[in-house]
Amino acid sequence: MEIPLIAQAAATAGIVLTVVQYWMKTMIPLRVVGIVTNVLFLIYAGLAGIWPTIVLNCIVLPLNLYRVHEMRQLIRRTQRAARSDLDMTWLQPFMTRRRTKKGQVIFRKGDIAEAMYLVVSGKFLLQEIGIGLEPGAVVGELGLLSPEGLRTATLISIDDGEVLSLAYEKFEELYYQNPEFGLGFLKLTSKRLFENIARLEAELATRPPRVAPTPSPMTRH
Repeated sequence: MEIPLIAQAAATAGIVLTVVQYWMKTMIPLRVVGIVTNVLFLIYAGLAGIWPTIVLNCIVLPLNLYRVHEMRQLIRRTQRAARSDLDMTWLQPFMTRRRTKKGQVIFRKGDIAEAMYLVVSGKFLLQEIGIGLEPGAVVGELGLLSPEGLRTATLISIDDGEVLSLAYEKFEELYYQNPEFGLGFLKLTSKRLFENIARLEAELATRPPRVAPTPSPMTRH
C-alpha cells in the first residue's frame, strides 16, 4: 500500500517535533508541542491505516490536553492569590496528607526547613511568637526564601489535627516545569512577608516607649 505524500509529510513533521520535545525545558510549551505531534501522527496513521499508532495517540492526546489545562489552572490560581488573599488551598493536589497528635511538635526553631504546611483541621501554635493557626492557614512557606534554610519558630499541634505538606523539592519541580507559577508563588510569599513585617511594626508601636534611666549624681561629671 502506497502511503500518501501528505501522510509522509505529517509523519516527518511529527518525528522532528518529537526530537524537539527532548530539548524543551518548560512544561506548557512542551505539552503544546506534544499535542501538535499527536495530531500529526494521527493524520499519518489515519491515512496509512496504522491502527496501533492511532490508538496510542488517541490515548496520549487527551492526557496532554488535560496536563496543559491543569498547569494553566495552577498558574491562574497562583496569580489570583497573589493579587488578592493568601489562600493556598489550590496547592492541595500536589500536597501530602499528615495527621498530628495533641502536643506534637511539627518542627522546631533551627530545624532545616524542607516543607510548607496547610492546616486542614485542629489548632496549631507558633510558639516563639505566640501566633495561633486554624484550618486554612499556611505555615512554613517562608523557609523556602530563607538564606540559611532554617525554621525561625517552633510549630506545635494544640489539638489532634491534620495538615497537608508540600515539600520544597515538589515546589522546585513545579517551578522548573513552569516559571510563571514560580513567579506567582514568589509574589504570594513576598506579600505574606510584608504583612508579617507590618504586623510586627504595629505591635511595636503599641508598646510604651522605654525611658532611659536618670543618671545618679555620683555618675555626673
